[in-house]
Formats: sequence, structure tokens, C-alpha cells
Amino acid sequence: MNERQGFSVAGIPTVVVCLLLALLGLALFTGMAGGRLSWEVLAGIGMEVLVVLMLKGFFQVAPNEGQVLQLFGKYAGTVRAEGLRWTNPFCSRRRVSLRARNFESGKLKVNDSDGNPIEIAAVVVWQVVDTAEAVFCVDDYENFATIQSESALRQMAQNYPYDAHEDGKPALRSHGEVINDHLRDEIQARLDKAGVRVIEARISHLAYAQEIAQAMLQRQQASAIVAARERIVEGAVGMVAMALDKLRQQGVVELDEERKAAMVSNLLVVLCGDRATQPVVNAGTLYGG
Repeated sequence: MNERQGFSVAGIPTVVVCLLLALLGLALFTGMAGGRLSWEVLAGIGMEVLVVLMLKGFFQVAPNEGQVLQLFGKYAGTVRAEGLRWTNPFCSRRRVSLRARNFESGKLKVNDSDGNPIEIAAVVVWQVVDTAEAVFCVDDYENFATIQSESALRQMAQNYPYDAHEDGKPALRSHGEVINDHLRDEIQARLDKAGVRVIEARISHLAYAQEIAQAMLQRQQASAIVAARERIVEGAVGMVAMALDKLRQQGVVELDEERKAAMVSNLLVVLCGDRATQPVVNAGTLYGG
């Protein structure tokens, strides 16, 4: 079922018409002579009844709002024109907001693609774009949007790891835009039948579950330490190689392989150590110690 425009006319001119009919009916009713019923009296009473009936057809439409019309249970269209409107007084009306809304899901406990339990929550911004589908295709479109969004969030979280273990592979913690786009598409696929458009969906909370949080923190710290050590060693080896090349090119000193090995060892200790080293002055000969 798709939305279509419902019948309505401007309310102010209709108010004027009702007022004129009421005055005309009152004039006919009060103009009877001798207390006898006549066609003028019946016409006046009929006009007054018609005016009372027409008054039930007035309603207001606020900006970014739609009024869904039903005539004896059948969908009769939606009115989106703002202001005072008038329609068939036998139509029932239901107000549907077309404004953007947002909600934050509860913290869900799910397993990521690696099987690690995590806590995740999201903020979803959505709005109704088809009032007919929102009212007639689902029972409660607001509750439907909330539940389906949490279901999509749970499904999306199971497709990605918390941390990326391979370069270029999306992860929940490191690829925010990719994850948010996937989440929005997952939610939109579930809410299409309810006439709802998802404007934005973003992760608002992401953490390991409490039972593994401490262990995962230690793993992250260990990974950071290993990565830092790799960079330090890589830089130290480059500096040692550069020092040996400079000494050889400039002819400062000639070192045999044994002395080169000793120099490399000392330089690596100095460059890779966690603490400041203490210099030792060699007072003897190079080979005598």
C-alpha cells in the first residue's frame, strides 16, 4: 500500500460557507408564520443540521505532519497541506509526524566475528516518508523501528571483528564510516516495509564485555609494546648501519669484523635500552682493554 493524496479543501473559505448556511437556515426557521410547518422551516432545520455535520470535517495540519484519512475503514488518502483544512466529515483522521526522530538503542551484548563477547549500542535517526505504509503495514511503526534497529545492530556486529587483525579488513573499532554505512543499510532493509527512511545510524557505545575486558586490555597493551619495539629495533639497525658506513667512508677508523660486532652490540644496547646507559671510558689500548 502506497501513500496517495487525500481529498481536502481550504478551511477558511469553508468556514465562511458554513457561516452563511447557518445564517440562512436561521432566517428560514425564524420566518415561519402561524407556527405551521412549511418547506421553509424544514429547509432551515436541514441547513442547521448540515452545518453541524460539516463542522466535524475541519482539522488542522501542522508543518511536517500528515493526516491519514479513512472512510468507513478504507484508506482515503493523506493530507499534507498545512493549515486549516476540511474534508468529508465521515472520514476518521490519524496524525502522523513526518519530522526526523532519533533514539539510542540499549547496550546489546553480542559476539563479534571472532567470537569475543562485546557490548554495542547505536544512535538511529529516522523519519516517516510513506504514511500509508507506516499506519497500515505495521501495527506500531515506532516500536517496529526500535526493535528492528536493534536486530540489525546485532546482525551487523556479528559480521566484523572488534579489532582488525589484517590490514585492510574492516573492524568495529577502526573503520567507523564503513561500519556506520553497513548499519544504516541493514536497518533500512528492515524498515522499508514500514514507510520509514533511515537518515543516519552511528555506533554510540563499543566495548569488550566485562568478563574479558581485562584480558583484552592486556593483549592490546602487549600488541602496542611489540609494535613499538619493532619500530625501535628497525630504527636502531638503520642508525648502526649508517654509523658504520660513515666511519668507513670518511676513514676515521679501521675496524675488523670482531670490533665491528662489538660496536654493533654496544650501539644496539644504547639505542634499544629502556634506561639511560652509563658511558665507560677505555683508558687502555683498543685491543688491550
